[in-house]
This record gives sequence, C-alpha cells and structure tokens, in this order.
Amino acid sequence: MNKNDNTLPGQTAFPNKNYEGLDYFRILAAFLIVAIHTFPLTSLNSTADLVFTRIIARIAVPFFFMITGFFLLSGYVKGAPASIYGSQPRLKTDTTSLKKFFSKIGNLYGIAILIYLPVNLYSGYFNQSHLAVTVMRDVAFNGTFYHLWYLPAAILGVGFVYVLFRNLNGKTVILFSSLLYLIGLMGDSYYGITAGVPWLKAFYGLLFQIFDYTRNGIFYAPVFLVMGAAIAHSGRKLPANKCVYGLIISTILLIFEGILIHQSVQRHDSMYIFLIPVMYYLFHLLLLRQGNRHKSLGTISMVIYIIHPFAIILVRGFAKILGLERFLIYNSILHYFAVCILSFIFGVVFVYLSRFFKKDNPDTKGRAWIEINLKHLKANVKELCSLLPKDCTLMAVVKANAYGHGDIRISKELNKLGVYSFAVATLSEGVQLRKNGMKGEILILGYTHPQDFKYLVKYNLIQTVVDFEYARILNDYGKKIKVHIKMDTGMHRLGENYNNISNLEAVFQLENLIILGTYTHLSVSNSLLKEDIDFTRAQIEHFYKTIKRLKDLGCNPGKLHIQSSYGVLNYPKLHCDYARIGIALYGVLSSANDRTRISADLKPVLAVKARIVMTKTIDKGDAVSYGRMFTASESRKIAAVTIGYADGIPRNLEDGYILVNGQRAPVIGRICMDQLMIDVTDISGVETDEIVTVIGREGHEQICAEEIASKSGTITNELLTRLGNRLKRIYLS
Repeated sequence: MNKNDNTLPGQTAFPNKNYEGLDYFRILAAFLIVAIHTFPLTSLNSTADLVFTRIIARIAVPFFFMITGFFLLSGYVKGAPASIYGSQPRLKTDTTSLKKFFSKIGNLYGIAILIYLPVNLYSGYFNQSHLAVTVMRDVAFNGTFYHLWYLPAAILGVGFVYVLFRNLNGKTVILFSSLLYLIGLMGDSYYGITAGVPWLKAFYGLLFQIFDYTRNGIFYAPVFLVMGAAIAHSGRKLPANKCVYGLIISTILLIFEGILIHQSVQRHDSMYIFLIPVMYYLFHLLLLRQGNRHKSLGTISMVIYIIHPFAIILVRGFAKILGLERFLIYNSILHYFAVCILSFIFGVVFVYLSRFFKKDNPDTKGRAWIEINLKHLKANVKELCSLLPKDCTLMAVVKANAYGHGDIRISKELNKLGVYSFAVATLSEGVQLRKNGMKGEILILGYTHPQDFKYLVKYNLIQTVVDFEYARILNDYGKKIKVHIKMDTGMHRLGENYNNISNLEAVFQLENLIILGTYTHLSVSNSLLKEDIDFTRAQIEHFYKTIKRLKDLGCNPGKLHIQSSYGVLNYPKLHCDYARIGIALYGVLSSANDRTRISADLKPVLAVKARIVMTKTIDKGDAVSYGRMFTASESRKIAAVTIGYADGIPRNLEDGYILVNGQRAPVIGRICMDQLMIDVTDISGVETDEIVTVIGREGHEQICAEEIASKSGTITNELLTRLGNRLKRIYLS
C-alpha cells in the first residue's frame, strides 16, 4: 500500500457517494448512446463517424455497468490481496439493495416496453412467425426495442455476478468474467475469425438461436460489473497522470483495433479487447473528481437513454411536416443535436414534474423509522390462538400504543383477523380506538377519574373495578357502566383482596354496574423457579376458590381471565374465557433469559431502521462522543447513525451492536440524544446514507429486542413502549 494512503484495513478509499465526475459523465455517456443510433458524423466523413459512433461511443454502456458494480456489488467481493488489506473485511450478506435494484430496473423495463409498444405494432413486430418464442427471447435478452437490451442485461448481469461473488473469491470472479467476455468477443467484433472454424461457428450458431448478440448479461455485462466492484473494493486511487496516460494509450489502441477489424471481421461492434483498459483508466480518472452530488443528472441520463429513439421519430416527423429534411434529417450533425436537445428537454421536464408532484413532506425513511410486519402479526395471532383451550378467546393488549407498534393500525389489523376483544391501560387509549372505528369489547385495565365516567358510557368502554370503594363511586355516577372486577390474589397492585369476600359480594349488589367479567393478575408467571411456580399456583387457587364462593352466593362473575402472555406459555391448560396477551402478540418475550414450558413459534413484528449520516477515520488515541468513554487503540473507521435516546434507544446500552450490510458493528461511546456512533472498520462498502438495522434482521444476522433490553438492564416491554413518535411507523403487509 502506498505509504501516503490513509485507507484503513478493510476500508475503501472511496468513502462516500459524492462523485461529481461520475454524475457529469452520465450525461455525456447518454449522449454517446444517442450517437450510436444517429450516426452524427456521416454527412461529414464516414471514417470519422466510424471512429466516433462505432468505437469511441462504445464506452457508454460499460460505464453504466461499472457504476452499478461500483455502488451495488463491491460489498459482496470475497478475498483481498494482502497488499490492499491488513485484515479481511467482512462480506455483505444483506440483499435489500439488490432487491431494490431488480425492482427499479424491472419496473423501468416494463415502462419502456409499454412506451415503444405502439411503435412495435406499427412496424409489424407482432406479425412475425413464432411470436411467443421471439417475445420471450427479446424480453429476456435482446430487448423489445433496439436499445432496450441494456435493461435485461443489467438485471441478468447483476444477478449472475452476485452468484459468482457468493461462491468464488474475487480473483476467480475476475478471471471467469474475463473468460466470458472473451467468448462474447469472438461472437461479436471478432466473429469473422470464429466463423472460419467450423466447430466454433456451430457453437455460436447455437448461442444465436437463444439471443441475437453476445453483448448481453452473460458475456458482456459481467466483466464491467466486476471491474466496478473490484475498483471500489480495492480502495486504490490511481494518480491522475497515470490515469491520463493510460487512457490516451489505450484509446489509441482501441481506435486502431476498431478500424483494423471493421467490416472484414465484425458481426457486431460492441466488444473490443482494448475497451477494458480504456474503461479501467477512464473510471479511475472520473473518480478523482469529487464534489457535490447531482442526483438529477442521473435521472436525466436515464430519461435520455429511454426516450431518445422516440425523440428520433419526433425529429424526423416534424422535419417532414415542416419541410426541414435537409437540415434535420440529411444533415447528420444537426439531426444528432436536435435529438440530443429534445431528449435532454424530456429529461429536465421529467425531473421538474417529479419534484412538482412529489409530496411536500419529509421522507418517512429520511432519518430513522419503525417497520411493522403485519404478516408476522397474523402468524403470531394464529400461533397463540392454537395454544388456547377450547372456548378461550384472545384478548389483545394494545396499551401503550400497542407496545410501540401503533395501536390504531394494529387494532384494525386484529379486527380483520377476527379479534374483537381488546385491553388498554387508560380511558384515552380506549376512546382513541373507538374514534377510529374499532369493533368489539375494550377493557380499561387502569383507573379512570370520576369526572370522565361519561366517556365510558359514550364510547361503550368496560372499566376495571379496582376495589370496592371505587365500585361505589362508579355506581354513584347514576348511569349503567360496564365493568370487570379486578381481584388481588397476591400481586398487591390493583384489585379487591380475594379474602374480602363480603366486599366482593357487595360489588355485585350495585345496581348501576353491569358486571361482564372478573379477573386477576399473575405476578411471576414468567418464572419457572419452584418458589415462583408455587406462588403462581397459589394465586390460581385463590382465584378459582373465590369465584366458586361468589357463585355459591348467587353472584355471576361473568367471563373469567387470569393469563397474560406468560400465563399462556407456562400455564396453557387454565380454563378461562379470555387470555390477555400483550408482549407475545408482538413476537417477543420480556427477557432473553426467559424460558417457557411451551416454545411458541413467534415472529418479531417490529424492526427499527436508521441511516448512516457520515463516516470518518479516527486515529489512535482519539475519543468518541460525550464523556470520552471510548478511545481508539488504533486507527478506526467510524460512522454516525441517525438515532438516539430521544428516539427510545437506551442511553445505558452496553456492548450494543447495529447491523450494517448484514454484519454487526459495535456501538462505541455514549449514545447521544439524536445520534449514536458505531465502528465499521471491518465492514466493507459502508457509505453515507446507507440504511442500518437497530432492531431486526439483515441476512443471517439478527439483533432482537430482548438482546438490547438485556444489555440495557431492562425488559422488552419498556424498550418497545419507549420508542418515540419521531420514529414513523411503516406497515408492511
């Protein structure tokens, strides 16, 4: 490694995405693609046009492939020379970015197919024989219009290279992709040589029955995708003079090669031997120009690529209508500029309209957010209901904003799943559910002030009777109020003591109370220690014996419930009418150390995501965050993450981790109100604006809520309910 290179072991020398040179060249590359299809120098000089459109302009498509490899695939490269890395960087395992790429390019391809469908209809595309086979070949390899082959090539090439990186080391992938390029080369620019060898001609004949050209996602795209990924992975910046000299020499050789093999050898002219060194030096040269990011240029270049054949049709059409064929058609230079200008205008208008119609609200995923998996909620409901005794109904506990999951949306989903019994802690929570259309029973587990009793009636809510004196106050309101009686069997929180049978009986005599149920709360049902089991069994016995005594006295206790989440998991055979299930409904337990008699297949419903706002290198002896609690023992690469204790991440979290590219990055220094810091030295490809996982799964790694709660000296119930309103809830169905 160059002694002046400050790159850390396992760290790329390209730490951000602010590559101004790449952004500007996107536009130039798009105009070069237009040149390939308009022959701009034909009316000037045929040789000049050959050099410009058939040789020089061929750098455009490899450039776009290399950008994709550089930003998308570098984290998946296996292996690195010792001269580049002092330690082996961990591989990226999360495929979220790949899925987004496939979705984006797939949607773009579908739109492009629709745009040119009328042109295909007009040209008779659908009148040819073996139409179904032709369409499948074109969609998969050739493109349904002459310029659209790049999109399926990008999809196929990225998928193919990803598989190669997953199974082979970096050097092997480079060699293999180069071999594929050589095979493609012999079916493209050097086909004249190949056609002279009978068995090779037969081999390529078979290939051309599958696709029209070898410049596709198998033979053409991989080498440039791999080059882009390898450049980012290596972390090496070439000196400017080396880039310039290398680019000049290789370009001269490319031009000489193209002229030499033109007509006599070529079947097509996309692939050249010297195209590879030209792209290597050109890309390195563009990387040296760093500055402000110009995202709109990427969008405009995409529009130019997609729309320029349509622009060609429009220019030719208007030229004929206006009688300007001499200038706009037969003058190839003017024709080229007219198409470029019109395509560029389309791009600018698209960018403007996109901004105009975009909602003027902050991006939900702009900083940090919560993802709620409704499929997991459904699975948990099904699993928990299967554990309940016959005739026992699940009562969903949605207090404290459904344990941080969003009470309104969660309750609506539960209604859809057939759950019509809910428990909340406060009157305001119950009122909010009713105002948002919640159907079924809503039990308030806590205290409601007498001045608010009218809302119990208005919103058809069920109030807990916390003791006999409170029952009398409820009764004195003078209107019928639905209630459940809380019985204290040993927790000594709310409830009338089970021994006070006379007080309990007296509650049933109060004329304004509509008693719909009776319940108690088990205080140590989560524990399997013998003394705790004995205590829980005693509570259960006190409850049922008291219920029997009340029935003997002619009292109807209504529907009974005694189990919470742990009551179901540790005492599943208790016969009740309801099971009040809270934390388990959301796919987690209160503590990572909790063991239950029943191992339910519960799926975490909630995940917390944030972004990396910046990365930087710190030297040995540098301290991080407030209090200087972390001091680097050597040079490290660190990153600031956009989430902090104001969002609900415990400030006292010890030995915590964040998932970055599917790998664990340790939290370092004190957690701040709005940010926290992580060490990403051993994780390759970490860049600004990257999404990280605070709670949840990435690839094969997972950070569960129980882990964070345990390392913060608390339980998941507290952790989840502390997640703040700054974190927007995004519901995944």
